[in-house]
Amino acid sequence: MLRAMFFAVGLFVTLWGGAFLMIDKVILDVKTEAVKESGFRGLFSKVAADKKKVVDPPDWAAFSLMSVGTVTMLYSIALPKGKKPAA
Repeated sequence: MLRAMFFAVGLFVTLWGGAFLMIDKVILDVKTEAVKESGFRGLFSKVAADKKKVVDPPDWAAFSLMSVGTVTMLYSIALPKGKKPAA
């Protein structure tokens, strides 16, 4: 179970590194709606704010993620197999 977990984490990190090789930046379009209700005296109003978050990874991040993920996958292969319970 531990081997599979390390291999899956390593594969995930390696794939993100490969994705960072292909993209320059990611723009996340986050739409949040904050509802403001102000009792019986005021009007019900919605305040919608459009926010865009930009993820711009540095050039070295792709290679770092790919190398860390690959080493983690190799480590998971080198782990000893679990002991079988005595019958």
